Amino acid sequence: MMLILGVDFGGSGIKGAPVDSETGALLAPRYRVPTPDTAKPRPVAEAVAQIARNFTWEGPIGCGYPGVVRQGVTLTAANISKRWVGLDAEMLLGEATGCPVHLINDADAAGLAEMTFGAGRGREGVVLVVTIGTGLGTALFTNGQLVPNCEFGHLKIDGEDAEAHATDAARQREDLTWKKWASHFDRFLRSLEELVWPDLIILGGGVSKHHEEFIPRLTVQAEVVPAQLLNEAGIVGAALSARTAAA
Repeated sequence: MMLILGVDFGGSGIKGAPVDSETGALLAPRYRVPTPDTAKPRPVAEAVAQIARNFTWEGPIGCGYPGVVRQGVTLTAANISKRWVGLDAEMLLGEATGCPVHLINDADAAGLAEMTFGAGRGREGVVLVVTIGTGLGTALFTNGQLVPNCEFGHLKIDGEDAEAHATDAARQREDLTWKKWASHFDRFLRSLEELVWPDLIILGGGVSKHHEEFIPRLTVQAEVVPAQLLNEAGIVGAALSARTAAA
């Protein structure tokens, strides 16, 4: 059993739990702290350290980040402080926690969890995982292999980021009915389908709990299913990525 602390850094909250990376099981209830206002690097690093202290953690940590990550450096920051851009975030979080930290794009983390333990397990071909929340996270797999940092949520539709109208945050902000929101989200998926032609689309994030309200309204050709790990996917996938990095 390889135990890793999985952490999921989101726009509204930062959540973590110890994970058995061989089974995907959370070994304790998730511990959540609010994402600090403006989500600047040092306050976020302290929040991650708070999660580690809560579990008296001294081992490896895997952390999902809402943006592009390359070799521990965060290269984009769409819905958080721009101070993350170009930052060696693995070093910052490692210093704050006193533990070895591996960073991964948060949607890639959720996708790894779903492909290993959830709705994508054993599936070949092209699989697209979309996490729907404050933003739109996307993870692309071909025959089980991750193509990292596919930021399709920033695809331009009528000159605007798809995130402008197709996120759960937009649904709540604009007080949209499920039918109206589904039409925006469907347009986003159809645009993606024209680019990558997935065999399977897995929809995750908090809104996936309401999948019966909108999946039947989607018109894409690919099979569309809800994620199975729901809000645990980011934590589990971050832990998985850290196990792979340590191998």
